[in-house]
Amino acid sequence: MENNSYEYSRKVMKDVSLQELRDRLAEFAKVRGWDQYHSPRNLLLALVGEVGELSEIFQWKGEVARGLPNWTSDDKEHLEEELSDVLLYLVQLADVCGLDLGQAALTKILKNAQKYPITKPT
Repeated sequence: MENNSYEYSRKVMKDVSLQELRDRLAEFAKVRGWDQYHSPRNLLLALVGEVGELSEIFQWKGEVARGLPNWTSDDKEHLEEELSDVLLYLVQLADVCGLDLGQAALTKILKNAQKYPITKPT
């Protein structure tokens, strides 16, 4: 069964920056007293656990088509939740390490462009 309110809420959301996620996560942890537990090691282990949960979603599905055309809205929502968990722990890990994840990602794209230049067919 399609969850129409879920689909609607997804469409009205605005784009979110990594900085906004970082700031919201920091505040979320701070007001709950959790930041004391958010060492780089602990966040990395939590991230690995979430990647495992994400992997389980695909474990027995074989190849999956782009856009997930054969998935239910519940399956897609579950995937979004696990992808979000991975992203949130990654953002927190970068933050507690004092790194600018967005800038690091852009720099990596540039490095990859140099490492793997566009080749034209001969």
